Amino acid sequence: MTRPTDPALTTPDEAPVGAGEEALADAGLPQDPAAVAGGAPGPATGASRRRARLSSRLYNGEAGLDVVGRSRLIYRITAVVVLLCIASMVFRGFNFGIDFEGGNSFRLPGTEAQLADVRSAAEDAGAEVASAQVVGGNTLLIRTEQLDNDGERAVVAGVAEAAGITPEQVSPESVSAEWGSDITDQALIALAVFLVAVVLFLAVRFQPKMAIGAMAALAHDIVVTAGVYSLVGFEVTPSTVVGFLTILGFSLYDTVVVFDKVDENTRDLEKSARMTWGEAANLAVNQTLMRSINTSVIALLPVAGLLFVGAGLLGVGTLKDLALVLFVGLAAGAYSSIFLATPIVADLKEREPAQAALRRRVLARRASAARTGGAPAGPVASARRRRAPATSGSLAVAELPRTVDADVVVESPASVRPETAHGATAAPRPGARPQRPAGRSGPSGKRRR
Repeated sequence: MTRPTDPALTTPDEAPVGAGEEALADAGLPQDPAAVAGGAPGPATGASRRRARLSSRLYNGEAGLDVVGRSRLIYRITAVVVLLCIASMVFRGFNFGIDFEGGNSFRLPGTEAQLADVRSAAEDAGAEVASAQVVGGNTLLIRTEQLDNDGERAVVAGVAEAAGITPEQVSPESVSAEWGSDITDQALIALAVFLVAVVLFLAVRFQPKMAIGAMAALAHDIVVTAGVYSLVGFEVTPSTVVGFLTILGFSLYDTVVVFDKVDENTRDLEKSARMTWGEAANLAVNQTLMRSINTSVIALLPVAGLLFVGAGLLGVGTLKDLALVLFVGLAAGAYSSIFLATPIVADLKEREPAQAALRRRVLARRASAARTGGAPAGPVASARRRRAPATSGSLAVAELPRTVDADVVVESPASVRPETAHGATAAPRPGARPQRPAGRSGPSGKRRR
């Protein structure tokens, strides 16, 4: 005999391939294009699904990155990068412009084709050329070492002849080394005042340990940016100093956003004893992860346009010093805000006696719950509860938890249903009025309507 194929009696294993898609269509939910077409999803579809799941988890704060738990590995990687940058600054040094070391500059009309001839003419006149570039599309800028009056006049005559113009069309400028030293001192003073103000704000708004973490992340950004600048060899100008101050402000902004969420998660943490301080801080990093990524990407896009399009393709040399310091500084600031500042604060806080006692309470509570089959043990790493996994080919069915938390009161059927004992009043259900025994009527003179 042939067994009847009743859809209602079909088991999940025997369900047709399109049953889940039909149910999705009936419910008005989006369907899988590969399943609707009748074919199995290929490798590209599976890869796109994995990418979609990863982006969705990142956006919803469900990535579950254990940033605080892997702080030792993060410290080692950061230390290697910082040491390489320090070594570059010590052995290679910086290419300071005439604004810091002093020197002469010559501006004259010309094109990219005339740049090499003009530079050779300046060197033939006895000047040591530091840089030669095209600015504004039709102006040549030649920078040399410090020259006396006779040397300056010789260079003016030489570059004018090479460019085919008169000497009156050349604009010479001279900058003394003392003026460059004054600029350096003023920049250092401004940086010191900025750092002191930031430390005071973070110590008052949050706590001193957060100020330490923010300053460590800020020092990382400065060292990495300066090291990359030293490796590339770009000229250090006043625009570079402005770029440094800009990236410090951006790095602190992103760090304060993360710290604000950390402060919110760790408030009154000792009362619940659900998670340790480090786990609450790690949860805050996951909750603000996508916001930090979005902010950094949006900030890096226009800077990348300045660096790669403006300075690289169009040859606008005046933009490259500012664009490089901004690009490297923004990327380093995004890394330090997510992976460096919060782990440093968490490590400092975990050493406090109160937080050590909280950790012991949390671990003891989880061990007790694991023995009694209560709430699952383990740290909380994701920002939201995980969704129930969907079964292939059918609609996902949410499973009720087998165990519940000890703090939740669950009524059994015996406590909900009233007892039918004769001559006594049954225990009332919570929120219901007491029931009178069977066979008794209400008070005389009163009739229930």
